[in-house]
Amino acid sequence: MFFKAVDPKALSTWYRDVLGLHVEPWGGVCFRWDALNGVDGAATVWSPFSQDTDYFAPSQKPYMFNFVVDDLDAMLAQARAAGAVVDEKILDEENGRFGWLMDPEGNRIELWQPRRG
Repeated sequence: MFFKAVDPKALSTWYRDVLGLHVEPWGGVCFRWDALNGVDGAATVWSPFSQDTDYFAPSQKPYMFNFVVDDLDAMLAQARAAGAVVDEKILDEENGRFGWLMDPEGNRIELWQPRRG
């Protein structure tokens, strides 16, 4: 996944500090598939949405990021403590638990805690 940012360095720093991503010296992150071993249902997902969806709102961007997390509640609390705009809604369904927040450049982020076992 490659995308444009107004300030790539600052945005990489935000993702490192707020979501704990391991940002490499070159400015990006490598998500290793073997890190998901043992997590039921965890996978790389590709899914087009209808052009008129409001699922990415309040972002105006034509995409949304989705990250797998071990502890949704802890990650949302960490994001709130860092001053991120966090959606109060949490979805708990058969695929796991989902929560949302916005990054400083208006990108919507979906956090997914897959079901275990």
